Amino acid sequence: MPALVAIAPLLVVFLLLVLLRWPAKRTMPVGYVLTVLAAVFYWKVSAERVGAASAEGLVIAAQLLYIVFGALLLLFVLKHSGAVAAIRNGFRGVSPDRRVQAIIIAWTFGSFIEGAAGFGTPAAVAGPLLVILGFPPMAAVVVALTIQSTPVSFGAVGTPILLGVDTGLKGQPSVVAYLAEHAQLFAAGGGFIEPYDRMLGMIAARVAIVHAIIGTLIPLFVVCLLTRFFGSSRSWREGLAVWKFALFAGLAFTVPYALLGVFLGPEFPSLVGGLIALALTVAAARAGWFQPRTTWDFPPESSWEPDWRSAAAPNVEEPDRPQVALWLAWTPYVIVALLLVAKQMAQMSDKMEPCFDAAALGGVFQETGEKQTRIEPSFNFLRLPGTVFLVASLIAVPLLRMRRKEVVAAVGEAGRAVCGAAVAIVFAVPMVRVFIRSDLNDAVSLCGEKLASMPTELAEAVSAAVGQAWPAFAAVIGAIGAFIAGSNTISNMTFSLFQFEVAQKIDLGLTAPLTIVALQAVGGAAGNMICVHNVVTASATVGLYGQEGTLIRKTLIPTAYYLFAAGLIGWTALLVF
Repeated sequence: MPALVAIAPLLVVFLLLVLLRWPAKRTMPVGYVLTVLAAVFYWKVSAERVGAASAEGLVIAAQLLYIVFGALLLLFVLKHSGAVAAIRNGFRGVSPDRRVQAIIIAWTFGSFIEGAAGFGTPAAVAGPLLVILGFPPMAAVVVALTIQSTPVSFGAVGTPILLGVDTGLKGQPSVVAYLAEHAQLFAAGGGFIEPYDRMLGMIAARVAIVHAIIGTLIPLFVVCLLTRFFGSSRSWREGLAVWKFALFAGLAFTVPYALLGVFLGPEFPSLVGGLIALALTVAAARAGWFQPRTTWDFPPESSWEPDWRSAAAPNVEEPDRPQVALWLAWTPYVIVALLLVAKQMAQMSDKMEPCFDAAALGGVFQETGEKQTRIEPSFNFLRLPGTVFLVASLIAVPLLRMRRKEVVAAVGEAGRAVCGAAVAIVFAVPMVRVFIRSDLNDAVSLCGEKLASMPTELAEAVSAAVGQAWPAFAAVIGAIGAFIAGSNTISNMTFSLFQFEVAQKIDLGLTAPLTIVALQAVGGAAGNMICVHNVVTASATVGLYGQEGTLIRKTLIPTAYYLFAAGLIGWTALLVF
């Protein structure tokens, strides 16, 4: 019964959003109300805690809108300065084929941005870039969301592992006992590596290997989705025609990605792997290697379907000013990449940490004076990639010699675009936080046991239903966590310990807990492709509103592939090896 009550709001959201095609701005308020009712009347969560969780959600929503505004402001600054036209022409010089352009911009450049920043930033960068190249806004969002999979587990310099999995496991009694019982397994490293750190590194290595196997085909999924849903012929075959370049691009990223994950840890796979793949794919495209025999393009804009379009999409009109040099047009994005990397490195420094903490704004919301009931949302400008976008925009204004009216126009367009996404996000994120914060409650089950949080009760029910088949379903739980929370990191925080303990119960081998936790992280990454507020945020960057259900139906295809493949790999690894 607790699992049925917990999943009810999610099923209603899925029904309204995906099947009935309600826009997110109408669906998410319904989902929020249902989640609050379940929390208050079934979970018996106090009204104060529901209010605190909702306030926390509003702060997080503000952070998301801040990131979107920063990304859009930079885009519109580039548009009104003429840099957008130069970037468009530059990519056309690399390859006129839309399939190749999508792979280079979304898969390779997007993976690098994910490695540097996380927070869904690749969609905020890749989506608008694709639109200014002439992609339909919906096609751009589908592409940007599909690559939010393989690089995500090592996004923001490894945050989903170093913060998500680490927070979920570190110091927990079952983990401590496991390390003590199998001390010899984790004693390698000449005594310089703590057993727990070695275990975390082994989990990261498994995550990298599983992602590398599955993710190699993601560029092919990207192009096949483009040609099937946005081509004149609606053909999968036109996507498969570029299989050589797609497979090359997949391997150009996943091979260094896997090696870095296995030998250097979780900080570098997406960051460095994305850079290597970007260099290799651009060089290959310029040299004409692995290119399809015919060039593929979208049908004429006049024949685009209405839901492909966006009234607020950035256009590619040539501005009334001298053309910007290509290197100068790209400079703001280079600044963004460098600042994102510098920010992540600074956050990892003990000396710089107090500076980041001092920049936090926000109150403390609490139900009582007890520390364990506190919910402390904060808005930290220095930690958010939105600030990086704003700084790059400010640098771009004098760099590109923009006039005052051009700057005003850019700010106005960015503001109007953000307003379109605000309603959905303002309800979606508080819904998520109430769902997760249901852990402190006064409810008991029919068996007389105290209820855990909604996501944990849901996961427990799945575990009880599938038993020894759990390796095939572990990634699905990670995806559900990301779908709910909109974050691989939060999904890992919520479910890593649960996954670890389930793996111990089913007893499929000495290292089964490490493999199962790795599948959790892989599933959490895959869930980002269908997460509601990721979809809303990505759509906002190209001015596309009210089409969230249509987008999710398309990205469900690569998500289903990812989860099936992860389950198959996990099942095989534990039963055969």
